[in-house]
Amino acid sequence: MSDIDPIENPSVQEESELYEHHRIVVDKGQAMLRLDKYLQMRLEGVSRNKIQMAAKAGCVLVNEKAAKSNYKVKPCDEIVVLLPEPPHDFEVIPEPVEFEIVYEDDDVLVVNKRPGLVVHPGYGNFTGTLLNGLMYYFHNKKGSQEDEAVPYLVHRIDKDTSGLLLIAKNEEAQVVLAKQFFEHTIERKYQALVWGNFDEEQGTVRGNLERSPLDRRVMHVTDDPERGKHAVTHWRVLERFGYVTLIECVLETGRTHQIRAHMQHIGHPLFNDAAYGGNRILKGTTFSKYKQFVDNCFTLLPRQALHAFILGFDHPTTGKHLHFEQPLPTDMAAAIDKWRTYTQYSS
Repeated sequence: MSDIDPIENPSVQEESELYEHHRIVVDKGQAMLRLDKYLQMRLEGVSRNKIQMAAKAGCVLVNEKAAKSNYKVKPCDEIVVLLPEPPHDFEVIPEPVEFEIVYEDDDVLVVNKRPGLVVHPGYGNFTGTLLNGLMYYFHNKKGSQEDEAVPYLVHRIDKDTSGLLLIAKNEEAQVVLAKQFFEHTIERKYQALVWGNFDEEQGTVRGNLERSPLDRRVMHVTDDPERGKHAVTHWRVLERFGYVTLIECVLETGRTHQIRAHMQHIGHPLFNDAAYGGNRILKGTTFSKYKQFVDNCFTLLPRQALHAFILGFDHPTTGKHLHFEQPLPTDMAAAIDKWRTYTQYSS
């Protein structure tokens, strides 16, 4: 094993899109040194202050036990470090971008993200993202460019997925929230409209996810347990419409496109999910009237039918548990109502 390795155990690799995990085995000849100083030397580009915050939040383990910053590193110690994702290597330009704030205090911000809004800049989307809008919002709120607040992401949702998103307003809050995501104490529930009916009322999908070799833009479940990233999705039926079903999904892990890829894998792609084959008629009759009905639903809901409707977490400073629920947006609610009416009249 190399001196510094990313952790390979799937059980501790969840949320790896957002957090860096390191395992460091201290050299046999290492002199005793403060833990924070040692890690600053070993982890490139990580400040001593960030290491101290991570240790305070219990995100630095020495020989499987949480360690303080002033712990004296000894030869052959095994150090495990969880750090929130580092800042982006490009500048985020403040821009006026419309978004809805559900809750805000000095440490956290909860946003109800509208469909179509990209969360953070990336290739092809360097402007007009939520992160650009948050920078603009903080800048104007402060009224000064100096000591400006900066948004820190702790998780993400897809461009065309709607719903609740948690933002940290300082590094301290980000580190504490990172640990909650890592330990799966964050409550996240989604509602999804999927193709087909289910024999059971609830179930669980387990399957490692990796980029599809046929299309790098989408994820797929791999049969090889040594490949991909461990992913678990729990689902239960909320309402049946014959050809489509409204379900609730609870994430045990937080992988890219997890719900979308898992539901496709078990034969229930999300309604109108173009990337995963849900944008065509997969269940139902061949009558032109039915085809027109489905096309009308697609027009009402021009995206995958997925909404993050529940978010719960412990406040990073007060420890108080905060719980938020966000009803379905108008496009998804309208499509579901249309299916509800269709089912009533066709039964």
